[in-house]
Amino acid sequence: MYDKDFHQIDISDFTFLVTGGAGFIGSNIVAYLMKYNAGKVIVLDNLSNGYKKNIEQFIGQPNFQFIEGDITNFDLVTEIMAEVDYVSHQAALGSVPRSIENPLATHHANATGLLTILTCAKDANIKRVVFASSSSVFGDSKELPKIESRIGRQLSPYAVSKRTKELYAMVFADVYDLDVVGLRYFNVFGPNQSPNGPYAAAIPLFMEALLNNKPPYINGDGEQSRDFTFVENAVQANIKAMFSDKDVKGEILNIAFGGRTTINELFFKIRNVVDNDVEPIYREERPGDVRDSLADISLAKKLIDFNPEFSIDDGLKITVDWFKKEFVN
Repeated sequence: MYDKDFHQIDISDFTFLVTGGAGFIGSNIVAYLMKYNAGKVIVLDNLSNGYKKNIEQFIGQPNFQFIEGDITNFDLVTEIMAEVDYVSHQAALGSVPRSIENPLATHHANATGLLTILTCAKDANIKRVVFASSSSVFGDSKELPKIESRIGRQLSPYAVSKRTKELYAMVFADVYDLDVVGLRYFNVFGPNQSPNGPYAAAIPLFMEALLNNKPPYINGDGEQSRDFTFVENAVQANIKAMFSDKDVKGEILNIAFGGRTTINELFFKIRNVVDNDVEPIYREERPGDVRDSLADISLAKKLIDFNPEFSIDDGLKITVDWFKKEFVN
């Protein structure tokens, strides 16, 4: 992966902070930065969702530092930011069901977490902060494709926490002139995404089940749709947003492939790659879930030259190969 570079400047003199860098998307951003000889990459992660094995290949390298700690620890973040040029803020507490069970924890990690990062970045004169938002912000809006400026009512505490992050970012851009840009991810998947735990996403759960000849669960009728986005597309967006020479301050950008796939279609795509005849088990719908999702990515194309090159089919093949190595019994 990452055979193509997404930046045009020398990054060997810059220090990068990647929060949540031991997690799924964060560790992929770390892999890109390390491959292209970043001056220094600092990962801050409390390992509540991340896994040290995702970054173990970099531990011990002179331009890499792992710090186990929390993004809401103001003194710690202030100390780290003193030597940082760019911030990639990926740390978050994901999952709609988890947010319904524990809204306080979700708000603390997501909203308070970003507020801490933004405050410290402002004080440290960081060049740019790129942070992760979510397509869940669109809520009950039935408009397709989803356009950044037209959202509905959020359907879960998770969605509210992500919208709160966006609002804080826009205020910090306006009031403090902080260069910050948010990326609204649409169902990102790929290597380093774990199927473990009660809040794992559909694709890793499907893959682990099918590779081990077990029937996965599908919530509802399976006809709900998503804009599944391979992780290398998301990494491209993060790198291009970080170094764009256009005015992206305070912008919120949809990051997706720009295609629509139902959960049933997704299941059969994965089953075809795995090549077996396992059937899914259908169960009740989950509260708080958005019914349909499809991104308009024209603004990201315009502002950061975003050009997603991996379709869902391309990404599933790469991801299945990774899962075979990691999770087949």
